[in-house]
Amino acid sequence: MASVSNIDLKEQITQLPQKPGVYQFLDSDAKIIYVGKAKSLRKRVSSYFNRDRHESGKTALLVKKINAVNHIVVGNEYDALLLENSMIKEHQPKYNIQLRDDKTYPWICIKKERFPRVFPTRNVVRDGSEYFGPYTSVKKMRTILDIISKIHKIRNCNFNLSEENIEAGKFKVCLEYHLGNCLGPCEGFQSEETYSKSISEIRSLIKGDVGGVIKEMKTEMKLAAEQMDFETADQLHQKVGLLEDYQHKSVVVNPSIRNVDVISVLGDDAFAYVNFMRVINGAVVQSHSIEFKKRMSEPMSQILSNALVEMREIFQSDATEILASEELDLKDETLNIHVPQRGDKKAVVDFSKRNARFFMMDRQRAQEKVDPDRHSNRILTTLQADLRMKDLPMHIECFDNSNFQGSFPVAACVVFKKAKPSKKDYRHFNIKTVEGPDDFASMEEVIFRRYRRLLDENQSLPQLIVIDGGKGQLSSAVTSLEKLDLRGKITVIGIAKKLEEIYFPEDSIPLYIDKRSESLKLIQRLRNEAHRFGITHHRNKRSKAAFKSELLDIQGVGEKSAKELLRIFYSIERIRGLNLSELETVVSASQAHAIQEYFSKSE
Repeated sequence: MASVSNIDLKEQITQLPQKPGVYQFLDSDAKIIYVGKAKSLRKRVSSYFNRDRHESGKTALLVKKINAVNHIVVGNEYDALLLENSMIKEHQPKYNIQLRDDKTYPWICIKKERFPRVFPTRNVVRDGSEYFGPYTSVKKMRTILDIISKIHKIRNCNFNLSEENIEAGKFKVCLEYHLGNCLGPCEGFQSEETYSKSISEIRSLIKGDVGGVIKEMKTEMKLAAEQMDFETADQLHQKVGLLEDYQHKSVVVNPSIRNVDVISVLGDDAFAYVNFMRVINGAVVQSHSIEFKKRMSEPMSQILSNALVEMREIFQSDATEILASEELDLKDETLNIHVPQRGDKKAVVDFSKRNARFFMMDRQRAQEKVDPDRHSNRILTTLQADLRMKDLPMHIECFDNSNFQGSFPVAACVVFKKAKPSKKDYRHFNIKTVEGPDDFASMEEVIFRRYRRLLDENQSLPQLIVIDGGKGQLSSAVTSLEKLDLRGKITVIGIAKKLEEIYFPEDSIPLYIDKRSESLKLIQRLRNEAHRFGITHHRNKRSKAAFKSELLDIQGVGEKSAKELLRIFYSIERIRGLNLSELETVVSASQAHAIQEYFSKSE
């Protein structure tokens, strides 16, 4: 292991070889805080120190803590990935992604012994025995073991069935023999050759080669029938039926996909969720999903590369073809890694991605039960970083103006707390000081009235104000905040509808947040909610203004009573001719007298 000390660190990094390898960053206590792989050690390590500003705050923090660099040169990129994975598991560096999977999964063991036993276990003992798995579904493992027990008569005792012990007659057949579950190798009733043939078929079955076992059994069945051994042929026929039933229940893809590993990844800002599948002879024989905790805003391709090594090691995969959901920056002559764009192989990758999505949703739901605010805090933390805010925006308010050809100008304010609507705090505003369709002046009035009142009533102020509109509306809002001495104390942004551009005060260049970002989706949700709330109020106001009736001129008769009278009697002329008893069927006695008196005076 070569080492570079902190003395003139940058200069000595330039002496690193331009070869593939693994590098370690150490802190002042000589503790490994990060492990990485590289095609070129010099280029990759130098990239950490050649930037004035890093995209991720975590990366900037890591660089500040680097006191020394160690490196190991390897033959190729895949070897580097294997070594990196091994070192991450061994040292658990603070800034590396971490596999979050502490379960102990069961395996099927074929014991290394004469007349091998086949049994489930959670303890892998390196004694030469064969282990298949791990099985993330105990039910699926037991289904396979149940099929094996129905087709093959395998012993379950733990006697030492050496040739000497059997010849010495040390054992007697047990109840399992009399029940037909064992053929009695302990007394020499079954030869080692026939027992080994069963173990060979069991091995193929566990590996997923069900089709191969069925084909071999059908050949034996045909041969037995030709030799007039109909009892053996019938037994084989029953076994074939069991295997075909098991095969039909398996998840089947294109049979031409012989021996392939499939891997896909989805993620949010804090975690990545990886699904790994093994496909053998067109059937998905193993599927497992794991969660990785991000440490350094790692790209999905890097997470997928690390997960691929981890999963192939766990599942002892020997597949040479890898189907992935993302391009991997990984080259290995023994592996064919590609991202399928169409056909059955793409369908398999899509199937893996669906499994990753279900796993992600399950994990998020489970986390929200333990920590209900986890999802909201993650979104708000992302929003804080995207908008470069000092404080977490726990309280956000969004404003929108509405008018119809300059008439009935109104505005709406919606309030989100902890990234969720707080509808009791929503407010409508009727524009009072502005004449005509002037959105800028209307916004200035509403912002001033809203925060003047909050200050007067000593209520809490938001950390973020969102203005539905571009630079003009934003400038008007800022004018009111300046009058209230709130400029700079509250972050205020504008969002333009066309390209979803985010504007800051006095900055002509907009910010574009990733369209898939949860923080942009939150801003859009605020904007849409403000628009909906404002439009509803505006329509109600227009509706009231549109209803004009002579009945409203009568003292004591309101809009509701006037509408009900017109709904039942259709016109003013009919209402004019009604007597008191007829009017009192719809309105009160006092209103009926007022109506009759009004019309009698107008005659």
